[in-house]
Amino acid sequence: MSVARTTADRPAPLRRRRAGRRQELFWGAVFLAPVLVSLVVLRIVPAVGAITSSLYKAFPGGIIPATYAGLANYRSLFADPGFNATIVRTIVFNLIINPAQILVALLVAVLLVQRIPLVGLWRTLMFVPVTIPIVGSCIAWGAALNPEGPVNAIISALGGDPQPFFTSPGQALASIMVIASWIGIGYWMLFLVSGLQAIPEELYDAAKIDRAGPVRTFLSITIPMLRRPLLFVLVADTVANFVLFVPVQLLTGGGPQSSTTLLMFEAYRTSFAYGSRNLGAAQVVLLTAIMLFFVLLQFRLLREEGESS
Repeated sequence: MSVARTTADRPAPLRRRRAGRRQELFWGAVFLAPVLVSLVVLRIVPAVGAITSSLYKAFPGGIIPATYAGLANYRSLFADPGFNATIVRTIVFNLIINPAQILVALLVAVLLVQRIPLVGLWRTLMFVPVTIPIVGSCIAWGAALNPEGPVNAIISALGGDPQPFFTSPGQALASIMVIASWIGIGYWMLFLVSGLQAIPEELYDAAKIDRAGPVRTFLSITIPMLRRPLLFVLVADTVANFVLFVPVQLLTGGGPQSSTTLLMFEAYRTSFAYGSRNLGAAQVVLLTAIMLFFVLLQFRLLREEGESS
């Protein structure tokens, strides 16, 4: 009785606000539930599974049940000079390809927001490689860069020597970078074009009144206003290139002389070709840790840059 009386004594607007808040919370939970469930099932559970598996050791092929081995898999990996070289190669690969892709994508995006004829056609052409399945792109590039392929035919016609793109330890990784960039640049360009178009024109008009040149305008207005799209593109590009797998698997198989063996490919080969699932899980954990380090570093650098500006 007393509870019913207390509720009835509350003002009507207050009851309506509380009821509305409960409804908002309910519908918010309903809409967020699929995302949270997907996050747990597709990300957190596999990550916990990989960490747990990396702490066990088993005979390759799973004939003998795995036994707890602590950090033995990690000690074994770091004692292997070949695996250490793979880590270094993966980091160098990302230190080169990520800035290169972002820089080219930014330059193309800046060009394609100018008032040039057929700008929609040029944007579409830049985006076409993204629409082609990566397996198809690898097959096409494999044929183009074949020793007897059209690229070497053009080089020979111009008086040069045919190049061993995928069969030379000095050129194979660079060729993989070209293929990954051919696919990635058009994709990242799209986000940067969107970010550039969102910058208010009034800022550029003010820069003209102040007689700021193109370089000063680009550094003082375009880059700071593009900070959020740039951060997204940089982080997403870093993640995509750290887990790059298909071109290596299809075109070089990690060779020649392990020159294109990256961490993602090495983890796959250890797990499924050599049958050492626990050792492969340890490699995946290390790959994730290195990738997270670079992603957090990018967040920190761009945040400090934004605060200082």
